[in-house]
Amino acid sequence: MLIDWFTVGAQAINFLILVWLLKRFLYKPILDAIDARERRVAQQLSDAEAKMAQAQKQRDDFLERNAAFDRERETLIAEAEEKAKAESRKIMEDARKAAELLRAQRYRALEDETRNIGGLIRDRAKDEVFAVARKALQDLAGDSLERRMVEAFLRRLADLPQAQRASLEACLRSDGAPLVRSAFQLPPDQRAAIEAAIQKEFSAKTAVRFQTAPDLIAGVELVAGGLKAGWSVSDYLASMEDDLASLQSEKMKLGAETA
Repeated sequence: MLIDWFTVGAQAINFLILVWLLKRFLYKPILDAIDARERRVAQQLSDAEAKMAQAQKQRDDFLERNAAFDRERETLIAEAEEKAKAESRKIMEDARKAAELLRAQRYRALEDETRNIGGLIRDRAKDEVFAVARKALQDLAGDSLERRMVEAFLRRLADLPQAQRASLEACLRSDGAPLVRSAFQLPPDQRAAIEAAIQKEFSAKTAVRFQTAPDLIAGVELVAGGLKAGWSVSDYLASMEDDLASLQSEKMKLGAETA
């Protein structure tokens, strides 16, 4: 079989022309379309990655804000709890101080009331004792109350304990004229009797000064150098008042402990 080289050459040329035409009008647009698609896909992937990165960043920011919010919330809660505790302690301290102040006020009020009651009792007792003593001594002796009081004073001087007698005697020797205070004006004969008794009991050759002192209520006392000896209803009243004050003080302490 003979080969027609012209025909072969023509077919080869036709094939090359066909290939060029296919490449020019078919493959190139397809390849360009594929390239464009690949670029679009790559761009979309890049955009998606960027969006994912942005979303991740937003997520991280959100988580960080949540964590910061949680930390701030815990801090605020801790501060609120501490403020509440401090306020509670302050309220308790204020309540304790108020209770102590109220207790002190009640104690002072009770003291004031006790003093008032003591004063009333003292005044009433003074009046009653004075009246009863005057009446009793007048009924028993038939003499005036003042004379009996002077006699009681003289007996008290005679019966002084040795230590008190020695102290008074030393004061009389060093301080000069002693002072005799009485709740009433002493007549001359009673003054003379008192002066003689003082000179006898204390071996003191000195003049005696006399003074009327209504605060004694009823009685006579000898004063020398800050020391004194004698007999008066006020001494008994003072003793009664001290006993009453001691009793009231014990009651107030008991009331304060149980309050």
